[in-house]
Amino acid sequence: MLKYILKRLAYTVFVIIGVSFITFFLLKLAPGDPARLILAETATEEQVAAMRAQMGLDKPLIVQYLTYMNNVLHGDLGNSIYFVRPNAELIAERFPATVQLAFATIAVSLIVSIPLGVLAGVKKGTAADFFSMLFALFGQSMSNVWLGILLILIFAVKLRLLPAMGYGSWQNLILPCATLGTGYAALTTRLVRSGMIDVLQEDYITATYAKGISSSKVIFKYAFRNAILPTVTVVGMNIGMMLGGAVVTEKIFGWPGLGSLTIQAIAGRDFALVQSILLVISALFVLINLVVDIIYTFIDPRMKLS
Repeated sequence: MLKYILKRLAYTVFVIIGVSFITFFLLKLAPGDPARLILAETATEEQVAAMRAQMGLDKPLIVQYLTYMNNVLHGDLGNSIYFVRPNAELIAERFPATVQLAFATIAVSLIVSIPLGVLAGVKKGTAADFFSMLFALFGQSMSNVWLGILLILIFAVKLRLLPAMGYGSWQNLILPCATLGTGYAALTTRLVRSGMIDVLQEDYITATYAKGISSSKVIFKYAFRNAILPTVTVVGMNIGMMLGGAVVTEKIFGWPGLGSLTIQAIAGRDFALVQSILLVISALFVLINLVVDIIYTFIDPRMKLS
């Protein structure tokens, strides 16, 4: 196990280096001069050239990249031009809000989707299956933008039960969590249903029933354990994406996470901050995939780590 983890961590380093390389050079292609953004509009060309030299922008791109990576290895993600603060501080401030939203969304979506998926798989072709798939269809068809605005209109404007925007209390979490979680719950419901249907048709399930074991034990101890494997992968990917910042949802509800920070950085042409956010997100995504692979072995010991 330890050898496998160390091997995957080594791969993670190469992935992060690749992401940082691609991101760095793509952002350099974007129009705009960071030196001009720092200086006043009345700055002369000489002042701009001096600022570029101070920021190291007059050096070859490969030298700029190596300097940036050297700083990253020493824990320096650079400074934000737009916020005039260290990028690491900005990311650290916004990250807890994104984590809160991500894990609350995943928890709610699993609480809804797993029972629905199991019920639909066991009761295939019945009314329960029909309504579960109807929920999944609507959930995956609705845009987060449309759903978020609809929820604000109903629960914040009309009924005045929940705040439309803001951060701090559990009430602020409900609407953005519902907006994000509906789509994920719909996807997970379909995955669990499909997995349950496939597993329940296996010969070993038939043999288990023949031994006189109760249906509930067969479903939850034998069938569900194998049917949940694809869902674990999807959940891991969803957590990774949401930790990257649910950009649209955070913008709609004024949620102060990495998504809204990314939008502000792009609008302010703060490419150094954008690059730092993408680097942190890529590292988190790869580490989450590693955790998901390890969880696989606990769910199904037959799977061997290689």
